[in-house]
Amino acid sequence: MYVSARERLILDLLIDREEEMTVKDLADDIDVSVRTVHRDLKGIEQMIEAYDLKLVKKAGVGVQLVGAKEKRDELKMAISHLSYSEYTPDERQTMLLCALLESIEPVKLVSLANDLRVTIATVSNDLTKLEKTLKQFGLTIVRRRGYGVELEGSETAKRRAMSSIIAENVNEVEFLSLVKESIQKKTQDSSDSISERLLGLVEKKKLLIVEKVVKEINAGLPYPVADSAYIGLVVHLALAIERIERGGNIQMDRAYLNQLQAAPEFDIAREMTEKLKAVFQMDIPEAEVGYITMHLQGAKLRQDKEYVLEESSFQVALKAKGLIQFVEEKLGIGLLDDQSLFQGLVVHLKPAMYRIKQKMGITNPLLERIQSDYSDLFAIVKQAVHHVFPSTDVPDEEIGYLVMHFGSALPGAKPAGPLKAYTICSTGIGTSKMLAARLQQEVPELTSIKNISLFELSNLELDDDLVISTIPLPDFDHDHIVVSPVLTKEDLTKVHAYIRRHNAIPVQPERTAFKQPVRSFGQIEKTVGSIQRYSDALQNILRQLSVTRSEKNAAEEVLKEACTVLSSIQSEETIVQALLQREKLGGIGIPGTKIAFFHARHPDVLTPSFTMHRLAKPVILEGMDQQKMKSDTIIMMLSPDPYHAEGLELLSMISSLIIESDDSIALFQSGREEEIKEWMATKLETFLYEKITELRSV
Repeated sequence: MYVSARERLILDLLIDREEEMTVKDLADDIDVSVRTVHRDLKGIEQMIEAYDLKLVKKAGVGVQLVGAKEKRDELKMAISHLSYSEYTPDERQTMLLCALLESIEPVKLVSLANDLRVTIATVSNDLTKLEKTLKQFGLTIVRRRGYGVELEGSETAKRRAMSSIIAENVNEVEFLSLVKESIQKKTQDSSDSISERLLGLVEKKKLLIVEKVVKEINAGLPYPVADSAYIGLVVHLALAIERIERGGNIQMDRAYLNQLQAAPEFDIAREMTEKLKAVFQMDIPEAEVGYITMHLQGAKLRQDKEYVLEESSFQVALKAKGLIQFVEEKLGIGLLDDQSLFQGLVVHLKPAMYRIKQKMGITNPLLERIQSDYSDLFAIVKQAVHHVFPSTDVPDEEIGYLVMHFGSALPGAKPAGPLKAYTICSTGIGTSKMLAARLQQEVPELTSIKNISLFELSNLELDDDLVISTIPLPDFDHDHIVVSPVLTKEDLTKVHAYIRRHNAIPVQPERTAFKQPVRSFGQIEKTVGSIQRYSDALQNILRQLSVTRSEKNAAEEVLKEACTVLSSIQSEETIVQALLQREKLGGIGIPGTKIAFFHARHPDVLTPSFTMHRLAKPVILEGMDQQKMKSDTIIMMLSPDPYHAEGLELLSMISSLIIESDDSIALFQSGREEEIKEWMATKLETFLYEKITELRSV
């Protein structure tokens, strides 16, 4: 079967579409004339007959591909496995970019034209179109007569471009199937697809080795990264190994590298590089470790957790609160008390700020759909972003993900029923939260909805549980439904149909006195241990919670005095130094308040503590916005290092309480000890009860 590039484009537009599409719209989308589309449709009609499909043309309405879903999927699979000698303009430009990125010397135009089976004029025109794309990465195309064509730019820029085009053109399923297949299996019959060509930028054996290393490290992380970020990291590391072998080392400013070394992600990056050095028997420069650290800092997380206690997270928390407050005022809907929204935004914003600052870029395949289905909310969130980040150019792709967080928080969720669902959303917590929120609103029969990774899927024991994925799962045997993260009407019809089938199966009454426990012994033991750790951390905080008055005139003296009365630290001097060192990393004053928030994690801290200290005379300190400010209230929060995840989560929640609302800020600034202690104790008790409920429902 032969399918031309244009025919493939038309089929891509029609194959999953449930409604008609005008010939003019088809022509506009693939940038050809209406007459050309009519001619291509004739060829498509003949070709799809073999799949029991047909094109229905309605005058004045449009054209629609009609037939059974199984047959459509069969056609889609057949097209994806064809070997092409003809490429679409976008594919051709991607192939050109691959050739330029791979080459270490100028490439002749005639050579590029021969490889792609097009004219030199076509290649020249494609290169002109590529110039705009490459500019955003800091790369330029150099063309000289008799010299050839080459890319000019730093190694960092070239790596960034490589990672970006792979992320845009290779989806998670393709990546897994291409990387996981046996090396020996690659024969002459292998398809010359764009995915194969892109992953050809890296030797496949390297991808396999790197993927194993990343898998080992990822398993040890407290909160794993999203599938898309996981794959991005694998590709980035494999590219790094490939480029280092070719002598392409990146450069990094020494001062910035020193700053990265203080980040917790640096240790993870170091562990990865040590393993890779051992496997590949090669030296990996420290700048590469720094670059991997940046990648980890910019990775989208898959779980809705973040420790505000961590360096820089409190500043991000302030920005998150600012966004929520702005959107709440615009919508007239209470959102400031939504801890899930707050945590989700902090999780997203922290790496997003790194991505924007380092010009790493991000793809959002859902952007067009979000802008269409949530146009009003998108406009409001965009206003909020400009208000909270006035000097930062935040791309629409990032705003789209923020919209998903707010969309999932809008009221309307209904109580759930007797069926569990697993959702697979490769792009991170924002996508999964929006899908879960829509499912809860529209499908009350679902008792729990848990987001899982594509990589976890094969390890799950599934009974009648519903699997809902935002990406196709061609090699997955269990019943599942593929939907859009924004859950269209067609998607809901599929979900409801599954529910009806599930509920139609009669359940036999239990005849035995003994019932199989819903949860295993190991699960219960794990839950009890987790509850115990939450309780111990909470009790330690309450035991030492205090509000004192100090006559000292300097922050350092106040901290020394505060540490003297604590029984939970081994060395007052080392803790004070750790707190002052934290102050040097960035401002500790909360903008718009008179509160300074000193916090540190240190091995000399035995148990966590939260204390407040009112000053007789205000001291001048640097705020988190790098402006000088007067502070008459110092909050000191200390944590052991290392410390268990439950304790860190509790301390994170306490940190967010300070900036929960204008009322909470006013209360902390008042210094009224009994009121503060009662308010915090109530909040902590509520947190513990919520955690117990959450743990028992898993």
